[in-house]
Amino acid sequence: MNAPLRVIKAGDSEAEDWARALPHSIEAEQFVLGAAMLSPQALAEVGELLDGSAFYRSGHARIWEAITSLADRGAPTDPLAVGTALGKDLTAAGGAPYLHTLISVVPVAVNAAYYAHMLRDLAYARRVIATGTRLVQIGHETADDGAAAGLRAAVAAELAAVNADDSRGWPDPTPLSATRELPSFPLWALPSWLGDYAGAVAEVTQTPPDLAGCLALAVMAVAAAGRVWVKAPNWSEPTNLYIAVILPPGNRKSEVFAAMTAPIRAAEAQLAAAARPFIVEAELARKIAETEADKTARIAANAEADRQTEALAEASAAAMTLETIEVPAEPKLFTANATMERLTSLLAEQGGRFAVLAPEGKIFSILAGRYSGTPDLEVFLSGHAGEEMRIDRMGRASERIECATLTLGVCVQPGVLARLGDTPEFREQGLLGRLLYAMPASLLGYRRENPDPIPEHVAQRYATDLTALLLSLHEMADRPALQFTTEAAAAVVRLLADTETRFRPGGDLHHMTDWGGKLVGATIRTAGLLHLAKHLRDGWARPIDLDTFAAACEIGEYFTGHAQAAYDSIGADPAVADARALLEWMRRTATTRFTAREVLPALRSRFTKVADLDPALRVLESHGWIRRLPAAPSTGRGRPAAPAYEAHPEATS
Repeated sequence: MNAPLRVIKAGDSEAEDWARALPHSIEAEQFVLGAAMLSPQALAEVGELLDGSAFYRSGHARIWEAITSLADRGAPTDPLAVGTALGKDLTAAGGAPYLHTLISVVPVAVNAAYYAHMLRDLAYARRVIATGTRLVQIGHETADDGAAAGLRAAVAAELAAVNADDSRGWPDPTPLSATRELPSFPLWALPSWLGDYAGAVAEVTQTPPDLAGCLALAVMAVAAAGRVWVKAPNWSEPTNLYIAVILPPGNRKSEVFAAMTAPIRAAEAQLAAAARPFIVEAELARKIAETEADKTARIAANAEADRQTEALAEASAAAMTLETIEVPAEPKLFTANATMERLTSLLAEQGGRFAVLAPEGKIFSILAGRYSGTPDLEVFLSGHAGEEMRIDRMGRASERIECATLTLGVCVQPGVLARLGDTPEFREQGLLGRLLYAMPASLLGYRRENPDPIPEHVAQRYATDLTALLLSLHEMADRPALQFTTEAAAAVVRLLADTETRFRPGGDLHHMTDWGGKLVGATIRTAGLLHLAKHLRDGWARPIDLDTFAAACEIGEYFTGHAQAAYDSIGADPAVADARALLEWMRRTATTRFTAREVLPALRSRFTKVADLDPALRVLESHGWIRRLPAAPSTGRGRPAAPAYEAHPEATS
């Protein structure tokens, strides 16, 4: 084998520099060719990295072309097959015995990738030298002609050619930022009476359809949550949702909110009026029972010895009667804001069914501990899943909620969203993963001054149908579980399988598994709401069909795109934020290769030790922005070298 590439030492004369052989390593070329013929796995690995120009010896380039040509056809790549493929070029490539010699120089094919990267570097060095030679020639030609008009352009063209992106072996990198163009809310996926009204509200208010569309789902959740569940293949989902629409000030959020929630307010007033006589009767009965209990207790306390037993029994009976009389709470369907303690009590008073609906996001500052001093998320965590809650407080009666179902529909400003990441508990305890985010583009500056009014029949049907559905479900005693048709159930299973692959490295949900893990559940909940809206009178008595589930999947993908953008704004994943900082450093410094130890001094304010870089490096690697270079073959001496990484050509462009 030929000697390895000679190291150039200082002091070499200019003549020696020009006479020196171009950078190459015949041994590395032989190793790569031998490994490619010996191991299909090695060939697949190095084949993504090299082409014929990577080989200095022309015979080696011919052998490489024969190997890759055979591999592309699915043919064997052993020396006999390669020799046959070379044909008349076999002698120029070294002859048949040389092909066997190439295999003999490969002790372990696993190192092929290391030597393939070496060949890439040497080929690039040869291109640099060739470019330098051409630049010298261009300079001399300009001096001879005495005209430098095109010199700069010629030099720029040569430099651009040598620095052209070489993306061979690289997949297309996945953006770290979710700030791509986001989809609009699919109003067509809603039943006509719901979608038509949401679209009309968006038109008359000149607001994004996302706002009215998301609130349409929220008000449906208010109607169904706690009353109807959806039976998935192996589990059940309640029909409540947590929705946050993010829009800057001036987008008429309050106006849209009022229009979409008006039937809920009307239904709440009807329920309160209907319940008032029963509340008054219960209050009167309790007062009478309290008077009787007090009276019998005094008699028992003052009774003579011969009547004490009888008086005590009468007092106990009166006290027990008092305990059995409960004054029902006035029906309430939602609140705009409340402390977590008060919200829990409201949820208990309303039989475990309640909602927070507000055109502003004050509820998040309350959750973060604005009044309590510490974040308190229990009611929002349990209330999303429909879990049992038991609350014991000092000095107050205990509260028990058999099945807590809380609905959230709020409009928040971008600044509120960005600050959600400032409370670590929001991510750690799972609140951020429970939210369905919508980040529509503001129409400010593009609004029409004379929008179409809401058609009367559209507004009337929305009010009538939503109120009727809400009142009918409110009176339902049991909790029916909606089923899927056979075709729809199969689609749910396919969605589970498809979503699972998105959590893998490189998948679009890999770094937001807390949110993605609830995507299928949210889609099933949405399907239940669409089904009830589609079949107002008997939805609970019929299964959810495939078309309805497909519409729910469209809405689920809408929320997925917006959740990715929201997580980017929140900075909820520290690893992604660190990866973005590292990528920015590579671009700023045009760094193409580095080790973690080399990064540390430049980003000391962000990373205190080398191990802190590991999550960011994994994110960049999984997104295709860097790749770990193969380690040099071990000599068995000393400590292994630190891992080195190579940047994607687009990372420094």
